[in-house]
Amino acid sequence: MKRQLPQISELRPLMRFEVPKFGRHARLSKVTNVEELRRIAKRRTPQPAFDYVDGAAVDEITAKRSMEAFQACEFVPSVLRGYETVNLATTVAGGSSALPFGIAPTGFTRFMQTEGEDAGSGAAAAAGIPFCLSTMGTRSLEEVTATSTAEDPNARRWFQLYLWRDKERSRELLDRAQAAGYDTLIVTVDTPVAGQRLRDSRNGMTIPPRLTIKTVLDASYRPEWWFNFLTTDPLNFASLSDSASDVASLINGMFEPTLNMDDLAWIRDYWQGPLFVKGILTPEDARRVLDAGADGIIVSTHGGRQLDRSPIPLRALQEIRHELGPDVEIIYDSGIRSGNDVLTALALGANFVLIGRAYLYGLMAGGREGVDRVIELIRDELEVSLHLLGVAGVEELTPEHVRTPWDDRNKVSELP
Repeated sequence: MKRQLPQISELRPLMRFEVPKFGRHARLSKVTNVEELRRIAKRRTPQPAFDYVDGAAVDEITAKRSMEAFQACEFVPSVLRGYETVNLATTVAGGSSALPFGIAPTGFTRFMQTEGEDAGSGAAAAAGIPFCLSTMGTRSLEEVTATSTAEDPNARRWFQLYLWRDKERSRELLDRAQAAGYDTLIVTVDTPVAGQRLRDSRNGMTIPPRLTIKTVLDASYRPEWWFNFLTTDPLNFASLSDSASDVASLINGMFEPTLNMDDLAWIRDYWQGPLFVKGILTPEDARRVLDAGADGIIVSTHGGRQLDRSPIPLRALQEIRHELGPDVEIIYDSGIRSGNDVLTALALGANFVLIGRAYLYGLMAGGREGVDRVIELIRDELEVSLHLLGVAGVEELTPEHVRTPWDDRNKVSELP
């Protein structure tokens, strides 16, 4: 092979060196998936806050299996069925959503990053998807309404309720939610007591955080988090109390451990809009809450943060859909990290999906921009995968598009 010296005129077009860029935007623009956001979040967030998001109950088996279940599924594409565009929009709880997923209720959110619910509700409104505020949120119902409507006057807001021991306090919250334009209520029923979250116990997790030698050392290489924490309005539970407490004591002291079907019926009688019950894992429980007046259910293990070794929620979703038929509205929550995860849940029977940890990783990695980036990443992957499956829109997804490891007719590799 004959060689020659490179020509300067040929090299010149290739020598396009960019000036290095720094800061939040540059950092986030390079991210390609939620796991990369998680790694950034871990570097930039104090350990107690990061572990509160990242951890789960006891041995964290349920959380691990939830993710492994998605990874063990296979897609079944149809070729020569191309579409110019695919439709990601859907309807849920009597309203529209530009994407088939929304932001799940999360507690202590401004503890993770000071923009907290402001970032989440603003990003959701901008994307045209629902944002759900938790009873244990760190912005009030009215503050979230102001933030979301400033972004989009038609933004959808949902409220998640933990029933209090003092039902009058619950009644007050429901009144405020309806007055502030929240169109859907989610009642969480898998938290009669707090799960044993061992990472939180080891970290001495409290809200607000206590300054100890360990936290001061932790702050020394995460100065931005502490600067933001100390120079913004105090962290408190906008719907609860501003007193400091460890998480388990707060939950066990304020919420109703004897929650039962009579309580659900009371809530149904009082709330005027759509009502979904979150924490359902069996067809039997699904039928019970629907008989009590729920408009739909949310299949969820609380992200593996309550009962460890509970059923794999993705498998529970498929079983519940099979038993209930096509007409019951089912939302899926737990283990979602990507657009392909969203697609899998929709194909196996969900009408809609909620993202929790993924949203918080984005928040910790980059505030509002980080949440925008999570939504963008999940949306883009979902769109590409629909094209590759040969499906025109999310409403056309069926179980035939996914093979699961627990279906003998479509056997794939066993879960670890």
